[in-house]
Amino acid sequence: MTREPEVRYAKTSDGVSIAYWAIGDGPALVLMPNTPLSNVQAEWRSPDRRRWFQRLAEGLTVVRYDHRGSGLSDRKVPVKSLDDMLCDLDAVVDRLRIEEFALFGYFSSGPAAIAYAARHPERVSRLILWMAIAKSLLKGPRAGVLRSLGQLDWDTASRIFAELAMGRAHPEVTREFAEFVKVCVTWAEAAAFYEAFSAVDATSDVPQVRAPTLVLTRASERDFVDSARELAAGIDDARIMLVEGEANPPHIGDIEPVLAVINEFLGVAAQSPAAVAPVAGALQTILFTDVEGSTALTDRLGDAAAREVLRQHERLTREALRAHGGSEVKTMGDGFMASFGSATKALECAIAIQKAIVGARRREGESAPNLASSTESQDKSSRVSEASPLLHSDPKTKTAHPEPIRVRIGLNAGEPIAEDEDLFGTAVIVAARIAAQASGGEILVSDVVRQLVAGKGFLFNDRGEHALKGFEDPVRVFAVRWKDESA
Repeated sequence: MTREPEVRYAKTSDGVSIAYWAIGDGPALVLMPNTPLSNVQAEWRSPDRRRWFQRLAEGLTVVRYDHRGSGLSDRKVPVKSLDDMLCDLDAVVDRLRIEEFALFGYFSSGPAAIAYAARHPERVSRLILWMAIAKSLLKGPRAGVLRSLGQLDWDTASRIFAELAMGRAHPEVTREFAEFVKVCVTWAEAAAFYEAFSAVDATSDVPQVRAPTLVLTRASERDFVDSARELAAGIDDARIMLVEGEANPPHIGDIEPVLAVINEFLGVAAQSPAAVAPVAGALQTILFTDVEGSTALTDRLGDAAAREVLRQHERLTREALRAHGGSEVKTMGDGFMASFGSATKALECAIAIQKAIVGARRREGESAPNLASSTESQDKSSRVSEASPLLHSDPKTKTAHPEPIRVRIGLNAGEPIAEDEDLFGTAVIVAARIAAQASGGEILVSDVVRQLVAGKGFLFNDRGEHALKGFEDPVRVFAVRWKDESA
């Protein structure tokens, strides 16, 4: 689903209008907002958040809403208490006539999620808490400094808050979040919420939670880890999971491990990552593949056999794209152009393509016969070419041998221009030029990609600066070390 969901309104028991949308089909999962930083429309227009919602909705009905005082809900009536937050949630699920649902509490909505689950055991079937605790997160010296700074300079305060909230996320992601903060609330609205919620505490509700509970937190955030353990220990049927990742929000970076845990907890069948259509102005990683020596391959094998080789490359590439959430932009006969919302998934996909080609070559090499001694060598040579498309057939010896089809892969990241289901711009051109610099079997990436996947376990060799056609300044290129020692 790429279409923006329709924003509708529910009326609370005290007459406040609450904005919400619902997508998908299946058991209901209600996502509570990270109050007051919520705007259901702006969230959907963020590629990372949209991808998160879309993947959750594969097997679930996902409901998202804005609390009073933020986003598209009634901004004139601020949240003044925990009861206000519970009232807003009631209005949405009642409007949708949802009798039972799973509830997802996120950061500052943790106390409200805990309280609602404890007080409405007949409605909450499962409780998920992401980096949430039972007490207000809006305490301590940092919170006091931010409140004072926000009164003087909301722009600066929002940037500092974004850096604290996003953890070790890429700077571009942090900048985007700082802008998002200002779309959700004004400083006056945020200050009113912080004042009302600085002393909120749902600790007494924790032992009353009867729903099976999943407590999730980033393993790198030690303060949250300690609090998560304490929280999970206080709920009878709770389990805790520490999740790796650079950024604090679940929708940033590699979301698949988080989705797998959530789907298993909710009893949703595992889904393969869906490709997300390219979005103009979004940070994307562009991947190009190119079959090395495709013209010579045609001369050597003939049109039919060469086409079979390329068909095999297409099959393996598309399988890898589907498995890693890549969006196929176009195919160019002997290569592909694809885009990814995650640099990590793009690089994993590139490695998967190369390994799939090596694996297919090995399997076919083991089963391919020597044709030189056969009286029907010419006829069988043709059949081996069809059965083993990744093997070349030597026209002199009539022997099939594992001289491989070799694929070059290049990656770059940036903000391409989306037009007519295609991508254009400097980021795309650089990715194509980098792919052209590779040898068969190589994966080359720009320094931008290398930095985006820092700390994710990938190994690189510095290939130095390369002069790329059409660009005045050289580009630093790195080779991905993907092969096993035996490969």
